[in-house]
Amino acid sequence: MARILLILASEFIILSILSSSGLIQCSREDDHDFMSILDRKLLGLKEEKLSRFRIYWHDIVSGRNATSIQVVQPSNGSATGFGIISMIDDPLTEGPKLSSKMVGRAQGFYALSSQEEVGLLMSMNFAFTVGKYNGSTITVLGRNTVFSKVREMPVIGGSGLFRFARGYVQARTHTFNLETGDAIVQYTCYVLHY
Repeated sequence: MARILLILASEFIILSILSSSGLIQCSREDDHDFMSILDRKLLGLKEEKLSRFRIYWHDIVSGRNATSIQVVQPSNGSATGFGIISMIDDPLTEGPKLSSKMVGRAQGFYALSSQEEVGLLMSMNFAFTVGKYNGSTITVLGRNTVFSKVREMPVIGGSGLFRFARGYVQARTHTFNLETGDAIVQYTCYVLHY
């Protein structure tokens, strides 16, 4: 019996030495975990709601006050414009006229990404500048086949009052000027947010 106690004591001493040197960790330190589950109320998040709003996107490529600037030219002479990339800072308004109330700006880029049709990869933030949504954004990322009657693109996130946003937008061309390339597009947005 004395021999068993001596073996257990020596094992305890060895484990204590290894544990104190950091080779064996017997206690768990939760404050260093990679991930933890939070109560949404701690972040000030209330009930999730679905908002719907309609805005008009003014893509102005002509004149001195262009809001869309081509930054990459294609080298292949593609009939669909494949390879063109444009940066945008387009006005967002309540109505289809540029003189109607401005509610924000669409900032980002679009790239002509199809060799078979005029299809855009769009990545943009709708940055709102009025009312309680001033400073809030929603992020749209998706495919836009511009000659389709209705195009749908996902809302992949947001900030401010649109934090944790998800949903989709539907784009419908209101007007397109063949001479200037300027376009007005109606966006109907369906956004789940807190």
